Amino acid sequence: MESMAVLDTVGVGDLVLLDPLTEDTVMQNLEKRFHQKDIYTYIGNVVISVNPYEPLSIYSEEKVEEYRNCNFFAVKPHIYAIADDAYRSLRDQDKDQCVLITGESGAGKTEASKLVMSYVAAVCGKGEQVNRVKEQLLQSNPVLEAFGNAKTIRNDNSSRFGKYMDIEFDFKGDPLGGVISNYLLEKSRVVHHDKGERNFHIFYQLLSGGSDQLLKQLKLERDCSLYGYLNKDATSLQGMHDATNFKAVQDAMRDIGFSPSEVTAVLEVTAVVLKLGNVQLREQFQASGAESCGIQDDKVVREICQLIQLDESVLEHALCSRTVETNQEKVVTTLSVPQGYYVRDALAKNIYNRLFNWLINRINESIKVTTTERKKVMGVLDIYGFEIFQDNSFEQFVINYCNEKLQQIFILLTLKEEQEEYIREGVTWTSVDFFDNSIICNLIEDNTGGILAMLDEECLRPGKVNETTFLNKLNVTFKDNQRYESRVTQNAKHIMDSSLPAHCFRIHHYAGKVTYNVAGFIEKNNDLLFRDLSQAMWKAKHGLLRSLFPEGDPQKPSHKRPPTAGSQFKASVMTLMKNLYSKNPNYIRCIRPNDIQKPAIFTDSLVRAQVRYLGLLENVRVRRAGYAYRQAYEPCLERYKLLCKETWPQWKGSARNGVQTLLSSLAIDPKELAYGYKKIFIRTPRTLFDLESRRQRRVGELAALIQATFRAWKCRKHYLQMRKSQIVISAWFRGHAQKKKYEKMKASALLIQAHVRGWKSRKLLRELKEKKCQIQAATTISAYWKGYQTRKEYKKYFRSGASLRITNFIYRSLVQKFLLGLKNNLPSMKATDQAWPPAPYKFFTDANQELKKIFHHWRCKKYRDQLPPQRKALLQDKLCASELFRGKKSLYQKSLSQPFKGEYLGLKENPKYRKLQSTADGKLVMADNVKKVNRGDGKASTRIFILTKSHIILADPKAAQPKTVITLSDIDSVSVTRYSDGCFVLHIRESSTAGTKGDFLLISDHLIELITRLHQTVLDTTKQKLKLQVADEFVVKFKQSSIAVKAVETAVKQGTGPVFRKKGNRRLEVLVQ
Repeated sequence: MESMAVLDTVGVGDLVLLDPLTEDTVMQNLEKRFHQKDIYTYIGNVVISVNPYEPLSIYSEEKVEEYRNCNFFAVKPHIYAIADDAYRSLRDQDKDQCVLITGESGAGKTEASKLVMSYVAAVCGKGEQVNRVKEQLLQSNPVLEAFGNAKTIRNDNSSRFGKYMDIEFDFKGDPLGGVISNYLLEKSRVVHHDKGERNFHIFYQLLSGGSDQLLKQLKLERDCSLYGYLNKDATSLQGMHDATNFKAVQDAMRDIGFSPSEVTAVLEVTAVVLKLGNVQLREQFQASGAESCGIQDDKVVREICQLIQLDESVLEHALCSRTVETNQEKVVTTLSVPQGYYVRDALAKNIYNRLFNWLINRINESIKVTTTERKKVMGVLDIYGFEIFQDNSFEQFVINYCNEKLQQIFILLTLKEEQEEYIREGVTWTSVDFFDNSIICNLIEDNTGGILAMLDEECLRPGKVNETTFLNKLNVTFKDNQRYESRVTQNAKHIMDSSLPAHCFRIHHYAGKVTYNVAGFIEKNNDLLFRDLSQAMWKAKHGLLRSLFPEGDPQKPSHKRPPTAGSQFKASVMTLMKNLYSKNPNYIRCIRPNDIQKPAIFTDSLVRAQVRYLGLLENVRVRRAGYAYRQAYEPCLERYKLLCKETWPQWKGSARNGVQTLLSSLAIDPKELAYGYKKIFIRTPRTLFDLESRRQRRVGELAALIQATFRAWKCRKHYLQMRKSQIVISAWFRGHAQKKKYEKMKASALLIQAHVRGWKSRKLLRELKEKKCQIQAATTISAYWKGYQTRKEYKKYFRSGASLRITNFIYRSLVQKFLLGLKNNLPSMKATDQAWPPAPYKFFTDANQELKKIFHHWRCKKYRDQLPPQRKALLQDKLCASELFRGKKSLYQKSLSQPFKGEYLGLKENPKYRKLQSTADGKLVMADNVKKVNRGDGKASTRIFILTKSHIILADPKAAQPKTVITLSDIDSVSVTRYSDGCFVLHIRESSTAGTKGDFLLISDHLIELITRLHQTVLDTTKQKLKLQVADEFVVKFKQSSIAVKAVETAVKQGTGPVFRKKGNRRLEVLVQ
């Protein structure tokens, strides 16, 4: 350990430092950390992971950067720490690595392996080839999960196979490819699974996510209840979308490199397995009276044969009879109905198992490394943990055998690592007492007297073979073995054990006692498939299915018995162990906290059993053998130097001498310490915790001293600042007083001068007004006198007032005649009719024009009253457009004949835009496609423009996702050119949220309508008119700078829209027609 980060967490981050060390304290520590969302705990460099059953925010990109190139113990325990440590050891020290992930079903092994792979993919190099390899390695997970995972009682996404992936890297640490190995697929799940569980995911994904055309091609129905191999009560899972996952599987297969024909072939074979479960048999008798079976419904067999291109009679013969070959002849025997169902299920299991192996090989072909250069390898092992069920069969036997081998390699490699470090540091090695499980491994795997060897021998023995003879042989062979028990061996020792049935045997594994039921051992170990079925599959013309049964080729007959399942698994485990021994191991132990898959629930009994199964306490004791804690001298001196006066605050000698001086001054028992070449070793955690408690007390004392010194310095600084401020304030005040006195004297002088100038001006004004009044009075008196003289002279000739009356009479007569004539000659009621009778006399011209206007307004009102509301709104929009653009923009005349539609995209009809429709939420005003102009190169990209009653939304047309949302109140103004182009600029207020992105330079094919509706919506929303600028040149502000946009008219046709050209760094030219 290089730091004390494991102590600065909830509980104890490293169980090696737990004191006292008991099973109860381990449980309390794990539970305390689990409830605080700290799901990772160390045992040295082993990571314990407790499944939280909920998403946690500890896997972000920021977390990846935090653990990248970090010291393993310098940060909180995390799976990223062990992944980073393994990757850096591989890259920098040229050591091959392996990450071993074990635990019960539902403990989170699959997610842990994904996290390790995703972290390595995130921190390794970049590049097109590297990214392609990383994508293929990561995309193998969805495919293998679909075909190899299933829902069980304990886990909704349980891996029903063991997986080991070797990822190969070049000398730089960049991935080149990989190889995947699988172990013991639970193929029996194809034909049988318990209530509440499901078959493999791919069956449900295919039925839920496959298109109608695909299901028709595969001759399948979407209803899961129609298939015998699928449970009727657990067809769907909460939180798991089979249809979406099926699409992800198809995409993953395509990314890995599967051709469309290969994907189709895989799905066809999957459909064949599913339909085999619907093959029903009926009982019948031959002429001799012998019992036989036949196909009950020929339709299912016909559809299967059509899929694999096989003659129906061949498949029916293979399912209902068996051919036994001797040296002289072939004998065909009929099968009973139970035997026929056994043959049907065996065929389904074998097809699916071989298909899964073919998928593994096909993925390996795509991700294999083709270069011959030396490679570095990191292996990731995701394999089943130790299993103890109520009824344990052959599968649990081989799984627990594999875990015994993993425990064996863990103990040996851990002790080897500890011993190497002690030797490297020159510290005396202390032998460690630990349980050696070699006796258990030999009990199972010994080539002559092991359980697996005896099971193979019993399977090959001629004569009647059953589980009873096999159990009797085990009882005789292992009667004296302390790790083997059965009813017979216990009775021989005079021990009555009612918990051990007669048909069972018990093995004392390192994790506890497990009782195995021998029923089905021989059948599962034989794993035989009748030759008739292999030959029938070979006769099929389906390329993939035929390749899965090479032994069915009649040209290459083989009478050699295939290896048993036990011997195959044993060989695979031996190969795996050899592979792991050649690499540096890294361990992740996964724990399931409860049975109900709910967060924040910690079941003590369940976790305690897993702690025993995983041997965690044994792991801690091995890690604590000798010295529990070790640290390099430099960080140790840096952390604890404050405890000694000689080393505080600065030690000038070597770090080793500094640590010796420091620890010698603390009166620590010398037996607790050992000084290596580069590290200090501490025997017990109690000594370490004592150091930590002393350090915490000393830190408190130093903190108090620092605080007192700081407060004194702060008070003196405050006093000096106040004294300096008082001097400055006094100087400023005296200056201000003299300045104020001067300004008051200056203001008084100016006031006196102003009063004198005003008095002189008012005196002159009174004289001028008096003179003007005299002139006006004289003129008025003269005019009145002349008028009086003139009227007196003309009264001699005319009667007083006669002319005025005659004039009024004639005027009224002419007006009456004009109005009566106008009544009989009114124009039509068409609003567009401009005809109007001319005025008969010149003095009627003004009145005639007013009557024309009044009539036109009345006629227009009549016309508007009969219009429908939608037509009125359209004309109102046109009127608004006229007020905004008439006489200002050339494009306005072209828009007169174009109706305003508002919605040009069909948001409601197109399901692609469903999310955008929900964003508008019934407030849609206009939806259209626009083009957004890039300031850097003048190129335009298409955007979806949505105007609502409160926002403007710019969205990506491909993803149909909003990219920019602008509140209407954030729009400052709009600028357009005076030409017939569709270019416009949305000027955004700088103080708004959207203002940080700058203005938007856009192009629209419906510019007049867009600006008109934007003007009306802004007016309705903000009660303010939208500022509209019509100019040939305007400034556009972007995020970091501003550029000038100038419109230039050209006679050369530039395409369907305006063309933008870059002129320097801060200028764009728009070429318009």
